[in-house]
Amino acid sequence: MTATQVGTWPISFTDVESARTRIGRYLAPSPLRSYPLLDAATGLQLLVKHENQQPTGSFKVRNGLSFMTALDADARRRGVVAASTGNHGQGIAYGAALLGVSATICVPRGNNPEKNAAIRGWGAAIVEEGRDYDESVLTMQRIARDEGRVVAHSTNDPRIIAGAGTMTLEIVEQAGEPAVDAIVLAVGGGSQAVGALTVARALAPDLEIYGVQAEGAAAQYDSWQARERRTTARADTFAEGVATRSTYDLTFAALLEGLAGFVTLTDAEIAEGVRLILSTTHNLVEGAGAMGVMGAMKLRDRLAGRRVAVAFCGGNLDTTVLRRILNGEL
Repeated sequence: MTATQVGTWPISFTDVESARTRIGRYLAPSPLRSYPLLDAATGLQLLVKHENQQPTGSFKVRNGLSFMTALDADARRRGVVAASTGNHGQGIAYGAALLGVSATICVPRGNNPEKNAAIRGWGAAIVEEGRDYDESVLTMQRIARDEGRVVAHSTNDPRIIAGAGTMTLEIVEQAGEPAVDAIVLAVGGGSQAVGALTVARALAPDLEIYGVQAEGAAAQYDSWQARERRTTARADTFAEGVATRSTYDLTFAALLEGLAGFVTLTDAEIAEGVRLILSTTHNLVEGAGAMGVMGAMKLRDRLAGRRVAVAFCGGNLDTTVLRRILNGEL
């Protein structure tokens, strides 16, 4: 699949619709729910998209299946390679297992061991190399050159972004009337947010999309504020799903053009979000999965009285980090 380029936009709404058709045979729509206790605690009217209930525990199964189902026969024979801190890797591994394709996933040294185990559980090989996601990308590129594998980049691929867009397509349809006024989403590479922006442009021009990053890994936020691309030397956050140090070719211009606002959260705020969600909804989310709720709270003055959607975008929190969060150590 090649995206229909619209100015600086990496994909078209047609790409999102095509992705939904391809992945629909493998994935049912995830629930969209409200929780009175969560609304009371946040002072907002929240609709929660339960991507934590996907087969791999993350919205990135959409991305992985969109990518894998778009590969032609030759690409499937060559196999794929991806870099990930866990959720993208699981999405690619899951799609590869369904389609009988060989997959290698490159993760940083010391990566979430439970996410590594899940990737292996779907039959993919793991290469653990590099200090963070950005260095694992270099490993991915080397393996692609050496072995002739197809690169499944977690952000810089229109098939990936189109898959992410299917989440917002479902939100808009499931919310019905009154329509959703805003969506607040965690930003790592930006596939979730750019997918949402693409759907909003086509179906709901008044729908505002807001981004949230970790304060310790704020390259996208810093770049958005400066209106130019910047990098950071480190990605210091326990929320590995958003632990990136750079912007991305296919998403930054769209984020710059489309986001209605952008905020950051400290790790302490993200950890508080995990605890809040657990106590009010009895859902376990990872750090990135709590960022929509906590970002919406930071934007509360702007969002008060409006109908706001957030995504529990991932639920793959390992038990060691969960223990630290519950003990108030983060």
